[in-house]
Amino acid sequence: MATHTREKFATQVDMEILNTIRNLAQNEGRQIQSLVEEALSDLIEKRRLNQPRNRVMNIYQASHKNFATLYKKLAE
Repeated sequence: MATHTREKFATQVDMEILNTIRNLAQNEGRQIQSLVEEALSDLIEKRRLNQPRNRVMNIYQASHKNFATLYKKLAE
């Protein structure tokens, strides 16, 4: 894994969002920092491409094997 230079920054976040992130980090055994980086990376990718993230679309496409009939009914 490549080593990246890190820079500290300060910001303010809605208390409910921060509490949710803290709980997610604790439940996943991760640091808040890693969740923030993941969220920022997802936002950058989403805005850069102006379309759904590749990871999300890949999961959606794979789900067609099991749920194609359901998707068709939902579209009707």
